[in-house]
Amino acid sequence: MARTLSVGIVQSAFSDDMDANLTKLETHVREAAALGAGVVLLPELFQGLYFCKTQEEKEFLRAYPWREHPCVTYFAPIAKELGIVMPISIYEKAGPHYFNSMVMIDSDGSLMGVYRKSHIPDGPGYQEKFYFRPGDTGFKVWNTKKGRIGVGICWDQWYPECARAMALQGADLLLYPTAIGAEPQDLEMDTAARWRRVMQGHAVANVVPVAAANRVGLEEGQLFYGTSFICDATGEVQTDMDRVEEGVRVANFDLDENDQMRAAWGFFRDRRPEFYASLVSGAPTDGLS
Repeated sequence: MARTLSVGIVQSAFSDDMDANLTKLETHVREAAALGAGVVLLPELFQGLYFCKTQEEKEFLRAYPWREHPCVTYFAPIAKELGIVMPISIYEKAGPHYFNSMVMIDSDGSLMGVYRKSHIPDGPGYQEKFYFRPGDTGFKVWNTKKGRIGVGICWDQWYPECARAMALQGADLLLYPTAIGAEPQDLEMDTAARWRRVMQGHAVANVVPVAAANRVGLEEGQLFYGTSFICDATGEVQTDMDRVEEGVRVANFDLDENDQMRAAWGFFRDRRPEFYASLVSGAPTDGLS
């Protein structure tokens, strides 16, 4: 029997009322499940407003241990009821440390573990290094009951190394919960198209479907541009959303067909990792001998 996977994304605007956000998202999650989604992706840090725009000590109070996080305890029984896999983006407190993390909930409601965002941005409107340590888990692929799923978080999505590392672990699908929008230092800059293109490139280079879920709306002067999407293993967008709408989209994939296509293209057969030392050395090179 062919291995298939149905993926749902949720795009939403948020308030700073966590209970209201959870109730709103539950409606979307149930809609996605009713449309056949076996995996449902929500945006990054959906418990409230995106708080990393400035440096405010009070915002550390938003963090919880990952097993006890209200967003995790809320959605775990829903995932079990609906039989869906849910990566849940959270602000995690681990002792004295704080991380931008993702908890993977399997379709039986069990907590499979945590991934901590590896790449932490630090720029106007996205001052995450004040709030989060760089992740210490490494890139992970989760062997869920619906398939092998790799998850990067927002800024991770710009790094081809992240996508390739998950593909090398056998990911059937790459997911990216996201919070991205306007660039306060340059109001003329619009990164929405390149944001999509880089992930479509990951799909092509690794022959794997990719889905990204972003938030929308104006949050205390910062506009988030949505444009959430799901693309197939050729990079073609299968379904997407615009810059303002809220709701869900679902796309279906034949994982066996993708496996065959991946083997046929030979990207993994023809890799030359013995020449890739510069990718991990951190040392600059002028390419001259």
